[in-house]
Amino acid sequence: MIRNIVLATALLAPLAATAQELPTAPYLPVAVASKAAEAALQACLAEGYNVSVAIVARDGSTKVLLKGDNSGPHTGSSAEGKAFTSAALGRDTAGLAEFIASKPANDGLRDMDARMVIQAGGLPIKFGKATVGGIGVGGAPSGDIDAACAVAGLKAIGEAE
Repeated sequence: MIRNIVLATALLAPLAATAQELPTAPYLPVAVASKAAEAALQACLAEGYNVSVAIVARDGSTKVLLKGDNSGPHTGSSAEGKAFTSAALGRDTAGLAEFIASKPANDGLRDMDARMVIQAGGLPIKFGKATVGGIGVGGAPSGDIDAACAVAGLKAIGEAE
């Protein structure tokens, strides 16, 4: 019996050491998310656009939602949907919309999750190569403007050039 315990311990010890050495996954701190959201909101306000900005974590949970003064009633859910889509798929929503339009067989991507909004204005947030979340802006007169404000948010946290 003791021999079996010693043998099991000897076999499992290398696995336990290996598990302890695994790196922890990067995550998006709320302070960083807040900084990005505020910068995106201010970028749109500076251009005269009343928008909402959302930041979601990699798991799709909302970290920050800033509903801009005088923004439309739909802008909060639009921003959250764009941020969710970028975090879930790890890519920008404008590029995703173009991808779907160019390959109708991929139209099913629109129905993968009811929270997805596939319109310009959502960008993934990456630390190195790891996607840690998404930023979404909704409410400007065009998706290109929403996306430009999202880029300003990423620049504020050093995640865009």
